[in-house]
Amino acid sequence: MAPLLKIRSERDQMSAIERRIADFILENAHLLRDYSSQQLASALGISQSSVVKFSQKLGFKGYPDLKYSVGEAIARNTGQDEAGRVLALADDPHAALAEDLWRQKARAEEETRLINPPERIDAIAAAIGGAGRVFVIGLDGDGVLARAFALKLSLLGILTVHHFDPVLMATSVSAAGTGDVLLVFSEHGGQVALSQISRQFHERKGKVISVTRYTANPLRAHADASLLVSAHDDRAHIEPLLYQSALQHLLDLIFVLLCEGGERMARLEANRERIQLMLEP
Repeated sequence: MAPLLKIRSERDQMSAIERRIADFILENAHLLRDYSSQQLASALGISQSSVVKFSQKLGFKGYPDLKYSVGEAIARNTGQDEAGRVLALADDPHAALAEDLWRQKARAEEETRLINPPERIDAIAAAIGGAGRVFVIGLDGDGVLARAFALKLSLLGILTVHHFDPVLMATSVSAAGTGDVLLVFSEHGGQVALSQISRQFHERKGKVISVTRYTANPLRAHADASLLVSAHDDRAHIEPLLYQSALQHLLDLIFVLLCEGGERMARLEANRERIQLMLEP
């Protein structure tokens, strides 16, 4: 795994000192070759041992190994990036912007994939596929992806109860039982109402799956399983786009896994045909 990608994907789970080291490396990766571990520690006002431990925690033998890996990755990518940028700019005035956005989305999707191991994805897909009913809720911006995913589940013949109002969902949850699944979408996982609904669902012996950022948050703490998203950018108008793109990719992967098997595919095709007939003039 590329060292900078690994640092980004793990950043949300790091301690305060580790995040300072990570941010410095991410922002000054091209200058890292000029820093010894002692110089880096002095620049950040921390101990040299903290830098060494940070490197080892990421799976490197030590700081020199990390520094070499970062330098190698930068050298490998720089030539490719410049060549692609020159060709793109020659044909399209928006190419540089589009290329940067695509690259950032691809990075967020890769980071997100790395923090959601295959066994977790398989287990969540199995829980959804085997549920008696799947309850889905997301508030505000989270509601858009929640609603779209609920529709996809319905098309597969999975009985789905979707709400964007926590009061209505609390009422529906009162009828939940063992074998049911609650999918709760919340980027930061801080809405009190959603945590309350999760606790109510647990009382009904159902299984809660949270969908949040890769951070410690109340909603994730109440969940039986979690889908996690890692997407970061200093630009306020770009970061939400990266989060939505990475999450959509993750949900699409689960949808594809649920489609495997002839019975669900047959239901999907039949439901699409019915919808198409309804839309025809």
